[in-house]
Amino acid sequence: EVQLVESGGGLVQPGESLRLSCAASGFVFSTFAMSWVRQAPGKGLEWVSAIKDDGSMTSYTHSVKGRFTISRDNEKNTLSLQMNSLKPEDTGVYLCAAYSYYSDYRLIREYDYWGQGTQVTVSS
Repeated sequence: EVQLVESGGGLVQPGESLRLSCAASGFVFSTFAMSWVRQAPGKGLEWVSAIKDDGSMTSYTHSVKGRFTISRDNEKNTLSLQMNSLKPEDTGVYLCAAYSYYSDYRLIREYDYWGQGTQVTVSS
């Protein structure tokens, strides 16, 4: 059974940091590109960041560049997202997802596997 389990969300104040994790099982993690996608309250899914299967390439949506860092550990089958200088507009449910080809990171409707998500709330 394929599982993607996110953790690390919470309530923080603007300017603070959080580190999200995603534990993968049930598929060959090292052969899939991975993404973080978020959904703000009342809005649709927004792609945030992606990383190639071997970790050699990463991409970020413009609004998080310089603040977020995606990484993966293929030995431990885990994906991470370090989020610094958080802003209220970063609030939402953050989901990790697996898909086949790194360059297709914007085709989120075609992703293969999804986690359930972890809530991130940035508020003073």
